[in-house]
Order: sequence, then C-alpha cells, then structure tokens
Amino acid sequence: MTVTGIIAEFNPLHNGHAYLLQQAEGLRIVAMSGNFMQRGEPAIVDKWTRAEMALASGADLVVELPFLVAVQSADYFAQGAVDILAKLGISQLTFGTEELMDYNALARTYADKGVEMVDFLSQLPQELSYPQKAQAMWSKLAGIDFSGASPNHILALAYTKAVAGRDIELKPVKRLGAGFHDSSQVTDFASATAIRKHAQDRDFLRQVMPQAGRFEQAVKVSWDTYFPFLRYQILTHPDLTTIFQVSQELASRICSAIGPAKDFDDLVERVATKRYTKARIRRVLTYILVQAKETPLPSAIRVLGFSSAGQTYLAGLKKRVPLVTRIGQDPWDEVSQQADRVYQLGSTELLEQNWGRIVLGPHSNRKKET
Repeated sequence: MTVTGIIAEFNPLHNGHAYLLQQAEGLRIVAMSGNFMQRGEPAIVDKWTRAEMALASGADLVVELPFLVAVQSADYFAQGAVDILAKLGISQLTFGTEELMDYNALARTYADKGVEMVDFLSQLPQELSYPQKAQAMWSKLAGIDFSGASPNHILALAYTKAVAGRDIELKPVKRLGAGFHDSSQVTDFASATAIRKHAQDRDFLRQVMPQAGRFEQAVKVSWDTYFPFLRYQILTHPDLTTIFQVSQELASRICSAIGPAKDFDDLVERVATKRYTKARIRRVLTYILVQAKETPLPSAIRVLGFSSAGQTYLAGLKKRVPLVTRIGQDPWDEVSQQADRVYQLGSTELLEQNWGRIVLGPHSNRKKET
C-alpha cells in the first residue's frame, strides 16, 4: 500500500489544502503543527478544530508536530516532520510549491554533496540571514536560483534535504491560486493569509474553504490577544537568555524595544535587523511567550485523529512505533503541553487542549459543506 505524508499547518485549511490532499496517493498521513505556527504565531483556531477539518477533507491520520519542531526555521521544521513521518512508514511526501522541478534529483544531490553544502554554509558571512545563506548554497552547488518570495519552494528544498538518503519519493504539487502572503479575496483558491484577514466575511469563507461552517463556529485568536502576556514575560523575566534560542544580543534588543512597542508587529519591527529576520524574531518571541527551554524531542508520536483506514493502519504500527492517543497524568511533551496551556489564555471559551482529550475518530469526519 502506498502511504503518503503531508506536512502542514492548515492555518486554516482552505480549498488549496483540500486539493493537495486529493492529489496525495494511497493512505494520507498529515504531520500538522499544534497550536503555534512555524513563522511564530498562534494558530487562528486550535489544533483539534484543524485536525477535524483535515479528516473531513480526506486525511486518514493526523499527528501533531512537537512545539520545538513546529516553531522552527525551515530546515529544522522539515527534518523534524520527516523524521516523524518516516517512523510512520511513508513512501511518498506530497507538498505544494510555487515552482515545479525535479526535487528527487535535488535530494540525490544533497545526499552526495551534503557535507560540502554544510561546509559552504559555515563559511558564508555571519551578517547574512539563514535564508540568504541557503539561497547562496543551492545556487553554488546545485545551480538553483530562487527568491525569498516563494516560501513553499523554500520549504520544498528543506524537504529535499530531509529525505536525502531515505527511501521516500518527493511528489510536488503546483500551488493553485493566490500567493502565500496574498491577502486579496480572490475566488476559490485564496491564501490562508487572506482567510485570516477576512475571517468575518461569511460569504468569502464559504467560497474558499471546504469546512467553512466549522471554522466560523470555532474560537479564534491572534497575537493581539497574547501581546500583554508576552510583554509581562519580557518585563519580569530575570534572564531571557535562558529561553530557547535567545542570545544576549537578542535579549538586549527585545528588552529595549518592549517599552515603546505598541503591539506585537511593532515590537517585531523594532527588533528585526538584516541579520535577524522578522520570521526569526517572531519565533523567538513565541519562545519567550511560552517560556520554552531546549529539551529532547518526544520519542512517542501524538495522534490527533484518524479515519477508519487510518485506525486500521495505526493498529499495525503499535508494536513498533510508540504512539500517544490520550494524555493523562504522564506528559507527552512538556514543552508542547506548556505551549497549549499558554494558548488557552487566548480565550476563556477555548477547551482544554490535552488533559483527557480523546483522539478524533471516524465519527468526527464530516462531508464537505456546500
């Protein structure tokens, strides 16, 4: 049986995501971010709602990416997600991208030149951001030129590195509709950015989302809600350098900027530099909000939901893959669960995210709304 992996945030799930799921072959396993996103922001709706929408759109199994995988730069995000999907036995990885090319050939190139590529990166000027270094590396050693304006392609290149040397075939799917950050209300295939911006426009949502009703009913949050908590953490923490990836320089810049900052976006603008990209700053601020410390990744895989086919597949994995389907007194991953407790501060209407929550089963799947 073909088992296809998909790495996703679904923040929120839209028609383009549903199309990607439709293009995936065989059993479809989604490794999905939890309640905080790769670029350093809270999910607009919680992980359970997004997992339910994924199952209703064709996913057979949805597992959660640990916080310290989900909120990371592209390479670490891709590597952590592929490691989880590899344990679950995928033979293919399907992903959306702005540019179609032979990613499998690139994976073979990285398998052959990986050491040389890493060495090349280490010799580049420190003032360059990591995306700039990655662009230079791929251009020099693989003859590929791309810009930072194609984030899905950048992730795709990270996937090629993550699957290098593994028996996993890359299956790119051309991204449809608006660009990644396009906030316009284009028809049918709008971006997640546009949906978050126009989340109150019911007609628009029903045009661009397969489970618009479920999204409309869900509790929604944003950085606006969490900024007072972030400000408190920064102003009262005795040493920010104890937080994951916070250097002395970043701690100093953040402490200097928090006083005059009007909101989260203003704080990011004040702290970011050419070397410290806005995405990196958003991630660091998310670590501070959550009070994340560097800890080992969990060995067990957290299951959020499955279809009937996914349930059958899981039954065959239990003897060789440690799985968590319910969290009780013993934690699954302390950092992820701490992040979920912070996420719940976004609204008194948000349900408990872990304790006693039961995995979504076949009964949770809903037919596509009209």
